[in-house]
Amino acid sequence: MTDSIEKLRRAAKQLRKSYESGEPAGIERLRVHPPRSDGAELKHADFLHVIAREHGFLSWPILKEAAMIQGLDRAQKLQHLKISLAHGNNLRAQRLLEDTPDLADGMFALQVALLRRDKVAEMLAQDPTRATTVYGISRPIVHLAFSRWIHTNPDLADDMIAIAQMLLDHGADVNDSRAASMDTDYQLSALYGAIGHANNMALGDWLLENGADPNDGESLYHATELGHHEGLRLLLKHGADPAGTNALLRAMDFNDHEAVQMLLDAGAKADDFNGAHVGGEAPWVVPALHQAARRMSDARMIDILLKGGADPARVFDGATAYAYARVFGNTSMARAIEAQGTPPPLSQTETLLAAAADGQDTPGTFIDPDTLSDSYRNIIRNILHLPGKMNHVQELVALGLEYDRPDTEGLTPVQVAGWEGLPDMVGYFLKLGPDLSHINGYGGTLLSTIIHGSENNPNRAGRDYLECLQLALERGVALPKAAIDHAAREDVAEFLRDWAEAHPGQVILGGVG
Repeated sequence: MTDSIEKLRRAAKQLRKSYESGEPAGIERLRVHPPRSDGAELKHADFLHVIAREHGFLSWPILKEAAMIQGLDRAQKLQHLKISLAHGNNLRAQRLLEDTPDLADGMFALQVALLRRDKVAEMLAQDPTRATTVYGISRPIVHLAFSRWIHTNPDLADDMIAIAQMLLDHGADVNDSRAASMDTDYQLSALYGAIGHANNMALGDWLLENGADPNDGESLYHATELGHHEGLRLLLKHGADPAGTNALLRAMDFNDHEAVQMLLDAGAKADDFNGAHVGGEAPWVVPALHQAARRMSDARMIDILLKGGADPARVFDGATAYAYARVFGNTSMARAIEAQGTPPPLSQTETLLAAAADGQDTPGTFIDPDTLSDSYRNIIRNILHLPGKMNHVQELVALGLEYDRPDTEGLTPVQVAGWEGLPDMVGYFLKLGPDLSHINGYGGTLLSTIIHGSENNPNRAGRDYLECLQLALERGVALPKAAIDHAAREDVAEFLRDWAEAHPGQVILGGVG
């Protein structure tokens, strides 16, 4: 047994002592990586599990076995390489490979994800079954599809397609998939990996040309988030059916007139809304005119929807589209509906909410949040990312709406503001005193949500994530070492390194990376 393993065992004992004595740092580490959910008394093995999760391993036995075979240092580096590639952190992956050039040797799935054509061919010649063997949670073609290595190595495009063909020739399935997470059976297809996750149109095109099903329940929806229409065109060209996908409604989040029209031309119905949960998540969208109202869609978008058959009289969650327009402050929609005749009346509560949207003070008047539908109760979370909504948010808080209420995915308004990279909004919520220890449904803290947004938010360009990080850190949130190590953006990683050097007492070994 190596000294490093013994050191980790001692770390588990220290963690147990910290947790059982009620120290905040110890409690937070178990909140981030809960070892069990049955409420049973925690044992030493549970704290070993937390230590393993903090080091990037699924369990203590897996960490221990890897350390015994490879040595702990190499095992950790290899695990970090896998995590970096899975998260699209090419910068960290490159650094790991520069530090240990042979780190991926003998690892077939990594050779595939790294687009090493010659290595893949050599290993397939040695053992053709590698093309269809599960590595981790998926087979090689899925590892290839989800890899973003091509974005920092565009010269490997031909090699990438050659690897895909080799895998196919050796039995790989272009309709293969993997579980969305460890705790669900919901599947994400290789096609979604290429188009929706990796923004890899060349591989997406190859998959479609070789028989991938464009109707996989995810790809069309996420193709609307890419900031271009190439993925949408590819999918529609190969027969993607917009029905039941909510893709049109998602395109409205970006006020993307062209994408909405493309989907309508492909047979989408403006009033087609699928409220079913997908992969355990409630839909992020609502029926078309309600969606247009709350996303502050412009007059052109509203005209497209009305001409496409959207029903202005439709009621959703007890509210009319007109009420939504007034409550969310979309005057273009309100006027469009008013122009069609007498609009439906607002309730007393809707009248108060509309006044807040119009910037009218209602001193001494309050709304009991418990009396609101979820549509209205979550309004702060749903508008805070939109331009010019600070005054509206403040008016809603003055009316008594909750400023720290988690949404269906456990995200609080300050976390959403952080994901969006909006320092003014983050600063406002921080002054209200939100729960900074809150862990959302994705296992994220405020700090990790800001970092995740800086890497994955479709609207991240032009947002100020460094200022958001500074505001959070100035409030004393912990800075996990893993967050520094795993940050994919160099400016974010550099900022976190500088902060850690200046505030070493704020750095913790556990927490969310």
